[in-house]
Amino acid sequence: MTLPTRPVEFVNPRAANEFKARTCSIRSVGSYLPEKVLTNEAITKLVDTSDEWITSRTGIKERRIAAEDEFTSDLAANAARDAMKKGGITAEEIDLIIVATITPDMLFPSTACLVQQIIGAKNAAAFDLEAACSGFVYALEIGQQFIMSQTYNTVLVIGAEKLSTIIDWEDRNTCVLFGDGAGAAILQNIPNSHGLLTATMGADGSKGELLCMPAGGSKIPASGDSLKNRLHYLRMDGKETFKNAVNAMCSAAREVLQRCQIDISQVDHIIPHQANQRIISAVGDRLKAKEEQLFINLDKYGNTSAASVAIALDEAATSGRLKRGDIILIVVFGAGLTWGAAVIEW
Repeated sequence: MTLPTRPVEFVNPRAANEFKARTCSIRSVGSYLPEKVLTNEAITKLVDTSDEWITSRTGIKERRIAAEDEFTSDLAANAARDAMKKGGITAEEIDLIIVATITPDMLFPSTACLVQQIIGAKNAAAFDLEAACSGFVYALEIGQQFIMSQTYNTVLVIGAEKLSTIIDWEDRNTCVLFGDGAGAAILQNIPNSHGLLTATMGADGSKGELLCMPAGGSKIPASGDSLKNRLHYLRMDGKETFKNAVNAMCSAAREVLQRCQIDISQVDHIIPHQANQRIISAVGDRLKAKEEQLFINLDKYGNTSAASVAIALDEAATSGRLKRGDIILIVVFGAGLTWGAAVIEW
């Protein structure tokens, strides 16, 4: 096996003026949604619910479901190709691939390594990141560090999920919420462009049981009992998750706005985690955001976890809603519990 080689630039650490942190910008974004659409009406044939019940409590009308032979790595690779095409980036230029997911193809190897092979990014290092619905913001911040430190020049960040494989389709409280999809961003240093201005990440492991999948790891390996007790499906305490989500998202948003010394009125677009319309509305109200600032596509795709804000960012960009110089606030919350926020100058 021949390992790829790179030209090495040696830097004298004493010469501070020779080694300066670079800014990190988003070169391009992309996304991929499976073809199959699962409507609220179709879900009424699976569990005792109604379109009115789902819509009034969640804001979701439909979601996408991946095909049986379409895996998280496929969703991620398709989103990556979309971002690469839009940014004019070749696979050989990619230095690092980070995939944020809670539904990897398998425990190992990482989904990022599978994506590397699929898209032909033979020069790229690759690893997965697990922060649930907060994963894309976590991955953006980590990717930014590699750009700013001059370790890598081109970082591919992906949020991808095939949540349909871990949903209990007999539980009407959770099966109505989630969908499959992927979103991607390519990070680079772009002269005269600020890009990612700041980000924050947080976690509270003491509340991990509020949103989890109990079995499948070393604590509860797959067994007859774990299957019988349906422990390989997502479980959620909706009431407590809602409360914690609103508090954490508002706190994270205020922190990054304070760092940038701006208030909510100076933000052009707010892209919140697309989990539930009630959560989005509560966060918007507490932040005193205007309705037109919020970008919402929850009704079409449901909660796609780590892919959520990545898909929304691409849809906002593709629709022409984002203009150069716009200030974007992304704010997320997920299992862990985890949360985060980022401010981006487009």
